Amino acid sequence: MAKECRKRAALFDLDGVLIDTEPVYTRIWNDIDEVFPTGVDGFALRIKGTTLPNILGTYFPDPDTQDGVRRMLARSEETMEYPLFDGVMTFLNELKAAGIPAAIVTSSGDAKMERLFGAVPGFRECFADVITDSRVSRSKPDPEGYILGARALGAEPCDCFVFEDSFNGLRAGRASGATVIALSTSNPRESLEELADAVIDGFTDFDVEAMLAISKL
Repeated sequence: MAKECRKRAALFDLDGVLIDTEPVYTRIWNDIDEVFPTGVDGFALRIKGTTLPNILGTYFPDPDTQDGVRRMLARSEETMEYPLFDGVMTFLNELKAAGIPAAIVTSSGDAKMERLFGAVPGFRECFADVITDSRVSRSKPDPEGYILGARALGAEPCDCFVFEDSFNGLRAGRASGATVIALSTSNPRESLEELADAVIDGFTDFDVEAMLAISKL
């Protein structure tokens, strides 16, 4: 008999879901690929949703090259801005009012998260936990991060709604057993439909009632 799922929870990817930074990262990784060529077509798009250790180990095996990539990425991230998508804070506050806990599950590092939370007052308080690349041993599309996120909120993965924009992230959410909601902020809607239970354009016309209506349960 399948285990009964009771407690609802929401798990959010960060870039391209809550903050509008994916175009910036595409440019950054294209620049890195020019300096340290990988020979991989669509490199900047292929790595979306994966952790830096995974990227370095897969595409930049030389230690000196890894150091160079880290330096380029760090310099770029130090000057980044972190604009929230429209409707994000309203939706997060609705979750809180409904008693539905939330967590971030991101491939980003701890230093970036510190800068982000310092730049956007009140944002950190919307989340019961933040799962970064330092908390996982396996990058998306492995579901480890979302399983950890569900556990941190005291929920089963099948209780959770995962919000993602990248193909790797959507696969991770689906593999975890969660209800997966794709945002068409980084990829065309039609390319996301097979990997998600629903596709939305953003949070401006989306609320908790609409989220609960998507549940697979």
